[in-house]
Amino acid sequence: MTKLRNVSLIGAPTDVGAGVRGASMGPEAIRVAGLAEALRGRGVDVMDRGNLVGPTNPWAPPVEGYRHLDEVVAWNRTVHDAVYNELKTGRMPILLGGDHCLGLGSIAAVAHHCRDVGKKLRVLWLDAHADFNTSELTPSGNIHGMPVACLCGFGPKELIEIGGHVPAVSPKWIRQIGIRSVDEGERAFVHEQDLEVFDMRFIDEVGMRHTMELALATLDDNTHLHVSFDVDFLDPVMAPGVGTTVGGGPTYREAHLCMEMIHDTGRLASLDIMELNPALDERNKTALVAVDLIESLFGKSTLMRK
Repeated sequence: MTKLRNVSLIGAPTDVGAGVRGASMGPEAIRVAGLAEALRGRGVDVMDRGNLVGPTNPWAPPVEGYRHLDEVVAWNRTVHDAVYNELKTGRMPILLGGDHCLGLGSIAAVAHHCRDVGKKLRVLWLDAHADFNTSELTPSGNIHGMPVACLCGFGPKELIEIGGHVPAVSPKWIRQIGIRSVDEGERAFVHEQDLEVFDMRFIDEVGMRHTMELALATLDDNTHLHVSFDVDFLDPVMAPGVGTTVGGGPTYREAHLCMEMIHDTGRLASLDIMELNPALDERNKTALVAVDLIESLFGKSTLMRK
């Protein structure tokens, strides 16, 4: 088991990849909900690096299947560099989104770091959506529906080359959990690429505990575990503050069990918290739930456990 490392918070205030405005305010909402204070209360050394700067959202229609491609590329390059620099100095980056297109830059940076140091990578993608669209498959052109495909080498040259290696990751390194909304063409593509998806039906049938046992299987001392947590992973009853709510998500207790079991591995080394949209929230309820869950990810539990 590795000890908790020093943590760096990195704000990425943009909704440039989304179809609804407001996720650009997510980093501040998470700060207001007390993330840094909660982690310090768990004995974690926290440095807040402030917010990254990038192009504004032009709110333009898609061009050749992509909305705001130039702006998405710029933001993801900036995110890549910030996350990569924190990992190089031995700190754990926590990216505060921002929409989930930024998971591309973040995970490309983690993969870059793993290549540098000779580590294996495991990515847990906690989300209601597979985010495995391409410009040919997408019904909207919104790039927050494409980052996993781009990471696996399917996307525009400017995006798939971020991190310096194409593909940045193999589908075999990814475990998707909580999925319950996949577009028609995307569904066939996910199957074709053999992406490992634990959808809500699977969780309903076998339970969250067995799901997480499978998702976390074969981790070892040489594995870097990255969690990309889209807040719409949660059921909208407890997390209404997202632009793409899908009913029927994990319950409060299932979500905590998921986080607690990740903590128990001792392998968590980087984290994204994405798609929080305060404009659609109720008195910062979703941000407070997210902070509560991140505390479980860092060891909060009802009783001391061996």
